[in-house]
Amino acid sequence: MLGSARKRDKDGSAGTEDTDDDPKRDNRKRALTLCILALPLLVGFYILVLYLSNPRSPGKELRIDEFTTLLRQGRIQDATILETDNRMVGTYDEGQYWVAYSGGNETIFARLTSALEDAGVAYSVKQQPLKNLVTPVSLLLPALIIIDGLFILFLAFGRGSDGFSAFSRSRGKRMETGEAKITFSDVAGVDEAIEELVEIRDYLSNPDRFLAMGASVPKGILLTGPPGCGKTLLARGLAGESEVPFFSISGSDFVEIFVGVGAARIRDFFKVAKAAAPCIVFIDELDAVGRGRSTHSMGGTDEREATLNQLLVEMDGFESGIGVVVLAATNRPDILDSALMRPGRFDRRVAVERPDVNGRKGILGIHTRGKPLADNVNIDEVAKRTAGFSGADLANVVNEAALLAARRGATIIEQSHFSEAIERLVAGPERKTRILSPQDRHRIAFHESGHAIVATALSGTDRVGKLSIVARGHGGGFTWWVSEGDQTSITRAQLLDRIAALLGGRAAEELVTGELSTGATGDLDAAIQLARRMVTEFGMGTRLGAFTAQSLQNAALKEGLMTQAFSERIASEIDAEVQQVLADSAERARAVLVEQRSVLEALATALMEAETLEGEVLDALLLPVGGAQPVTAAVSS
Repeated sequence: MLGSARKRDKDGSAGTEDTDDDPKRDNRKRALTLCILALPLLVGFYILVLYLSNPRSPGKELRIDEFTTLLRQGRIQDATILETDNRMVGTYDEGQYWVAYSGGNETIFARLTSALEDAGVAYSVKQQPLKNLVTPVSLLLPALIIIDGLFILFLAFGRGSDGFSAFSRSRGKRMETGEAKITFSDVAGVDEAIEELVEIRDYLSNPDRFLAMGASVPKGILLTGPPGCGKTLLARGLAGESEVPFFSISGSDFVEIFVGVGAARIRDFFKVAKAAAPCIVFIDELDAVGRGRSTHSMGGTDEREATLNQLLVEMDGFESGIGVVVLAATNRPDILDSALMRPGRFDRRVAVERPDVNGRKGILGIHTRGKPLADNVNIDEVAKRTAGFSGADLANVVNEAALLAARRGATIIEQSHFSEAIERLVAGPERKTRILSPQDRHRIAFHESGHAIVATALSGTDRVGKLSIVARGHGGGFTWWVSEGDQTSITRAQLLDRIAALLGGRAAEELVTGELSTGATGDLDAAIQLARRMVTEFGMGTRLGAFTAQSLQNAALKEGLMTQAFSERIASEIDAEVQQVLADSAERARAVLVEQRSVLEALATALMEAETLEGEVLDALLLPVGGAQPVTAAVSS
């Protein structure tokens, strides 16, 4: 149990301080002193053992051939075989002698004894029992020296006051009230999630209002959603709003290759939290420790599952804490263990999705606070042009705009800086120094014009807002589609139109030049990925119908199976369906370009002259296409 006194470690970790902390520190110092004194003694003893183990014999050393010659001449008087030293000593007519031989070579030993017997020289075997201990001692002493050195390192530099036990201590950080600088006023675009967390804050600070209704606080709240949408930021906001202790830790901090360490860290983390109850604990990237268990665990996976089992017990076991609310975040809820997701552990799942246009306005408003904006900056327009952007993306847009303004010596941030910042994040920075050959310039112009004409002719695509043959990132040019609104779902017809628009550049190249190039690789990858998602995730295939192979594969991965979760026939049908979708879309794109060949020529010519087309000029060139009004859509989840 925790004592009443509590301190924070130097690294911000939530640590405990018992009332007998000073005796522990004194014991630690005494142990360190003893280990330091023992180290030179062990080293000295090891050197002494090595010195004494080296055999020493008086007299002259004789080679084996010299010894056998003296035997034949009758000059050897006696011999004594030293068993451990692998030596033979004795006297001859000139004094004392000794002969060294290999103990492992029985042939040499037999040859020497036979020669002694043939010469009639008496010999004896002397056992050396003390020297038989030299080998095990010489192996044990280096191990003791290494262990003593490790003890010194842990006692001198180990975290906390308990040496080796610090290795299994959790690395959770405690935030005191008022320490966090972020509150819910600094979070926008996730109003529903904020409401859920405000309820937790109110319950822990004033539980009487909820207890009067017989309500109890949820034990766990799981924040799920794509990366960069504000899950961790919400937790930091809750830390700033809370009037109770707030502990935070990453799921990877529990994971360790050594058996039992992860579970020990879980126990220590919740021990600190229970002693501070009521409190809130936040586990970021929960999937690092909460991945589903399987029957195929081996090696280090067993340690991860032991860690997960301990987390399950701490959240809802016989000794589950009262007043400890667990807040966790992950972008992979599909791979979490089912026992972790049941009510009683995580009672609520709060989806933190990409913000809509109003949410993007709020996020941009927060990130532009205190920044010098020009009068022509239209935050609403920026929010409309950033459909599908996460909160982290929007923060990057504002930062890139500020960097561009500073780089160009401007004193305020203008609308053009925001526009270019968005394009830099989507397509990459401009590479104006890249010089294109006339052939590449011609091919790229028709490629981008093909995208624009097919997208304009088909109603299921977004509006084309800009064309450029100025290289950005890894591409030779780019086509900018502008989504003027948010859409939660997309029809199959719209997806097919988008695939056709992606393949429009490739079709234009083939139509005009009569051959294909590597410039359409990125478009082809995006089209294949979208077509495959139609078949495997959205159930929009004509061959398989209402069937999603992706759900089967996710279930297999959750169970730890690395094999394909569906039959070879299904895999073959998927491949055939994807190829059919791509072939039909490519044919549709080619048909549109054949029909609009004159517009394609005019648009490509204008693009080669101006290098960049947008606004009214681009709209006027695309006006003859006469397609239906474009349907604005966001990328479906």
